[in-house]
Amino acid sequence: MRIIAKLDVKPPQVVKPVHFEGLRKIGSPDDLAFKYYEQGADEISYIDIVASLYRREILYNFISETAKRILVPFAVGGGVRSTDDFSKLFHHGADKVVINTGAHEDPSIIDAAAKIFGGQSVVVNIEAKSLPDGSWTCYTDCGRIPSGRDVVEWAKEAESRGAGEILLQSVDCDGRQRGFDIDLIKAVVDSVNIPVVAASGAGTLADILDVAQQAGPSGIALASVLHYEKTTISDVKRFLIEHGVEVAV
Repeated sequence: MRIIAKLDVKPPQVVKPVHFEGLRKIGSPDDLAFKYYEQGADEISYIDIVASLYRREILYNFISETAKRILVPFAVGGGVRSTDDFSKLFHHGADKVVINTGAHEDPSIIDAAAKIFGGQSVVVNIEAKSLPDGSWTCYTDCGRIPSGRDVVEWAKEAESRGAGEILLQSVDCDGRQRGFDIDLIKAVVDSVNIPVVAASGAGTLADILDVAQQAGPSGIALASVLHYEKTTISDVKRFLIEHGVEVAV
């Protein structure tokens, strides 16, 4: 089980939204990435959450600065629309590239990127929102625009196109710190054979243990509980180990 620190970035600040809205400034991405790296994060995830929404260029200088002091895998997304964007992000310190909106606009980018760079470096970010019938639909542009795609079917398609990992976020649970959408995460984990990283909802150590035991993701991405210093990554790992969950130490 990987424990991942997730940085939602509106350059030059890491921010924390609730339901992907109402951004609260937290701190600089390079300082926070280094802080969580020192706490024992297995990976750092950096998502420029407004790049696609604003239709602006990727701000590579902030990414380069954040990558400098960390020696764990660094996943970067936001505003990615071409294999050229993938290439530039790798040259600025990314180990993996995360894509959401661009993949919905042109799913073939997943195939192309996986072929050129290898599937292990292609992460499809799914922003999921529940529907009255119990299913979930994918959103784009920082949880603003429904794509019309079913979450589980899109996860399967992303895998079939060569994606090596899924970052699964819940618009409904984001920032609320009241627990994960276990049913959503389990549905996606059970539908694909590639790693799924669960995000959105951690408020307590018990919440983190629940998603680990009940849904079985390959990784858990944390934001609010770290930013507001409710716990640390080392404490999370210790707690999970105490309850029988295998994590890297």
